[in-house]
Amino acid sequence: MTDDEAIAQADSPLDLTLNDDELEARREHITGFIQEQLDAAGAEKAVVAISGGVDSGLIAGLAADALGPERVHGLVMPSEVNDEETMSDAVRVAERFELPHDVIEVGPIVESFLEAYPEGEEHRMASGNVRVRTRAVLNYLVANTENGLVVGTGNRTEALIGYFTKYGDGAVDCHPIANLYKQQVRQLARHVGVPESVAARTPTAGMWVGQTDEEELGIEYDTLDSILALHVEGDVPASATAREVGVEEPVVERVRNLYERSAHKRQVPPGPEIPY
Repeated sequence: MTDDEAIAQADSPLDLTLNDDELEARREHITGFIQEQLDAAGAEKAVVAISGGVDSGLIAGLAADALGPERVHGLVMPSEVNDEETMSDAVRVAERFELPHDVIEVGPIVESFLEAYPEGEEHRMASGNVRVRTRAVLNYLVANTENGLVVGTGNRTEALIGYFTKYGDGAVDCHPIANLYKQQVRQLARHVGVPESVAARTPTAGMWVGQTDEEELGIEYDTLDSILALHVEGDVPASATAREVGVEEPVVERVRNLYERSAHKRQVPPGPEIPY
């Protein structure tokens, strides 16, 4: 069995899609949220890391809608693990929404970290996280220079299972699409005019060559959305969720385990309570 064939697929995933009125209501709600966040901070600009994927494409469009393109600074940050087509689409997104943007190569910066600690290069996850955290540092360099806020691109699905890099793509000032499951992200992206090549792209975190989210997770996003909505957030028992979604019960249990083990990523770093 190939890796792709091993990915857990549901016979009939839960339909979490939004109708046209709901999509427009979400668009208005999120653009209002972005505006409110900048106003509350007294910030002049939003900084958005544009990866060529659907999440950042959606945020680029929503931020431009909320603030006007001139108040959004897009950053395209390729490295040696990113393919040319994806990076071209990242630039295409910035141009589609008329965003001022810069292209900054992160490869040389990452290499300097790995030269300082060569052992890290032998660990794919560790070195991949360095790439993601380097992009976060650049986001804040630009934001601090321009009195801006870093606007995150994380969605509800990935937050619930901890599928993001702590102090990397999770290091942002606000999460406008934190209430959208992945399938809803794709819907809203098309609704706001994200190019189809981006809206339909196989998701990747850009951590190493050939990496895709679904292969790494071992489960399709629509199936993952269904399990999260029913079992993790809806408290439907694992056995009933498995029957409803059309997967084996261990798949549901694995998603629950991802949720529980990643709790630390969704919380402020803990400290001891006052002992009196």
